[in-house]
Amino acid sequence: MALGTRIAPASRPMVRGGGWAVMAHWLRKYRRVWFGSAVSSFLTPLLYLAGMGFGLGMLVDSGSGGVGGVPYVVFVAPGVLAATAMQVGTGETSFSVMGGIKWDRMYHAMLATPLGPRDVVAGQLGFVAVRVLTSVTAFFVIAAMLGTVRSPWAVLAIPVAGLGGMAFAALMFAFAARLENDRGLTLAFRFVITPMSLFAGTFFPVEQLPGWLQPVAWATPLWHAVEACRDLFLGTVALGPLLGHLAYVGAWAVLGYVLAVRVLTRRMVV
Repeated sequence: MALGTRIAPASRPMVRGGGWAVMAHWLRKYRRVWFGSAVSSFLTPLLYLAGMGFGLGMLVDSGSGGVGGVPYVVFVAPGVLAATAMQVGTGETSFSVMGGIKWDRMYHAMLATPLGPRDVVAGQLGFVAVRVLTSVTAFFVIAAMLGTVRSPWAVLAIPVAGLGGMAFAALMFAFAARLENDRGLTLAFRFVITPMSLFAGTFFPVEQLPGWLQPVAWATPLWHAVEACRDLFLGTVALGPLLGHLAYVGAWAVLGYVLAVRVLTRRMVV
């Protein structure tokens, strides 16, 4: 079969349980590498929290008394939680998606069975949801042990961050499925994902940015996830703003899923 050959009928419906079967496949594959992946997913944000929250935080707290009336580490922790979800989500739907199309051709094998594109996308995103939620849960436990949680509502930051991570995962899936090589992924991480994790309110208030850049930060799903998580951590959450943040992030997640299915269908289905 030539590279890029389309192999499945476009009218094929989702197979009952097909998404679960695809998700189970990715979970079985993950068992081989779970330890190194889990350590990396957990250790990286923990180092961010330790270095930025406690290291830089000592200077911030001594100079200005913290940020927004709380110690800097308390301000940073929910932002790192949301950014971790984004990074895990995009990491699991970038090179693996391209690999499924171009390198190990896993998607070709899947679509040669009764599975359809929606099964493939839903199953892989289901696996990514497990990865995102386990990573943010582990980070949340450590953050709570370090005293950064100020409200019992903070536990709800886990699914909120998870929703943000899935929004980025679905969007990255759609983007990666369009590419012919991995250069676009490298550029996306270098010029979109990394800057967003720095400038979307994770480490300092967006109001500190230049005026022209603030609306850009406010438009990102990450800023909404960070704000919702921070309000939950601090116990300053209000229902209206929380629902607004969730609706905005959820809309991006739905859009990402629809685009991912559409792009994969156009790429691989006759």
